[in-house]
Amino acid sequence: MDRSARDFADHLKHHPELWTTGVYDTLSTFCSAAIGAAVFGITPESIFDSPFLNMAQKAFKPTFWSDTNLVLSNLSLELSQFLGIKLFKEHEPLFINAIRKVLEQRRQESGGTAKHDFAELCVALQRAGRIRDPQLPLELEPTDELLAAQAFFFFIAGVEPTASALFATLYELGRHPEHQQRLHQEIDEVFAANSGELSADAVSRMEFLDSVVCEALRLHPPVGYLKRLCIRDSVLPTDDAGGVHVKCNTRVYVPVYEAHHDAKIWEHPDLFQPARFSAENKRLVSEWTYLPFGRGARECIGRRYAALQVKAGLVHVLQCFSVSSRTLPCHPYSRQQLQREKGRSARGVSREVAQRSQEAYASEAMEEGHGVRPRLLPQPRHCTEHRL
Repeated sequence: MDRSARDFADHLKHHPELWTTGVYDTLSTFCSAAIGAAVFGITPESIFDSPFLNMAQKAFKPTFWSDTNLVLSNLSLELSQFLGIKLFKEHEPLFINAIRKVLEQRRQESGGTAKHDFAELCVALQRAGRIRDPQLPLELEPTDELLAAQAFFFFIAGVEPTASALFATLYELGRHPEHQQRLHQEIDEVFAANSGELSADAVSRMEFLDSVVCEALRLHPPVGYLKRLCIRDSVLPTDDAGGVHVKCNTRVYVPVYEAHHDAKIWEHPDLFQPARFSAENKRLVSEWTYLPFGRGARECIGRRYAALQVKAGLVHVLQCFSVSSRTLPCHPYSRQQLQREKGRSARGVSREVAQRSQEAYASEAMEEGHGVRPRLLPQPRHCTEHRL
C-alpha cells in the first residue's frame, strides 16, 4: 500500500495537469492498485501497470444501463432476479480467471514465504475444507468461484468509496488551510522521526490525521444510506413507549447522511471540525450515530484497511502538495438538494481542477454569474526527496 501511495504522489508530481483534468480518476487508480496488491499480491512496477486498472475504470464508469440496473436492484431484489439483472457481469470472467490462476500458483508455492494477502487466506480456507458457522445451519465449500466472488466484492466495495473518502478529505482540507497546516506539521514530524519511511504503526500514531479523516467521512459519507434485511420479528427502541415493530423480511434503510448532519446529534453539523474526533472527544461519539462503515454484525469488514489506505494516500500527497479549494457563495440548498449536488460534484470537481490566477478565476466566475464548483489547486511545498 505504501508503494502504491508513493507512486500515486510521484505521478501527480510529474503530471501536474491531472489536477486540472483527472484528480478523481487518479485517486481511483491508486485505490484499485492498492486493493489489487492486497487481494492478489500483485505489485507492478507502477500502479498504472495494474492489470485491473482498465477493468476498474470500466466498472465504475456510469452508463444508462448500469444506472438502470442499479436502480432496479435497489428497488426490488425479486424483480432484478426475475429479469436476470447482474451487476458487473461483464467483468466476472476476468476476475474468476485471475483468482484461479493466483490460487493455483499459491498452491504450487506451498511452504514458501507467506505473503499475508487475501489469496493466501483463500488457500488456507481451501486446505481447511468446508466452512461451517456454529450459529447457523450453514456449510460452504470454498470453491474458486466462491472465493473469486468474494475477491470481486472486496475490489468493487473498496475502490470507489475509498477514492471518494480521499477526495472529500482533500476538499475539506483545501477549504480549511489552518487544519491543513497543522496536518502538514504532523506529517513532517512523522517522516523526520522515521527516516523518511512510512509504516502502518506510524500512520496509526497520527492523531490529527485520524481526526481529519473521521470528520471528512462524517460530512461526506461514501455511502448515503445502509440497507438491511430483518431476519426475525423485532422491536426497535424509541423515545415513545412500545417502540417500532419490524416484521421479518422487511427491508430497513438507515439514512447515514441524515444522521451525520442531524443538529440534535452534532453541534453545527455542517461545519468541518476535526476536534469532534480528537482523542479526548472521540469517546463521546455514539457508535450508532457515526456510520461511515456501518455498525454491528454487518459492519464493513474492510474498515481498518480502507482507513489505512485513505491515510497513506493523504500522507504522501500532502507531503508533496498544499491543496486549496476556492469557492464562491452559492444559493442555500435544502438538505436533499445539497446531497444531490455533492453527488454530482464528487466527480465533476475532480475534473475541473485548474491551476490559474485569482484574477482569472474571479473573471470566469463573474462571466458565469453564479457560484462555481470548488477547484483544488496544488501548490509546491519546500523541497525534499518526495516534494515539488
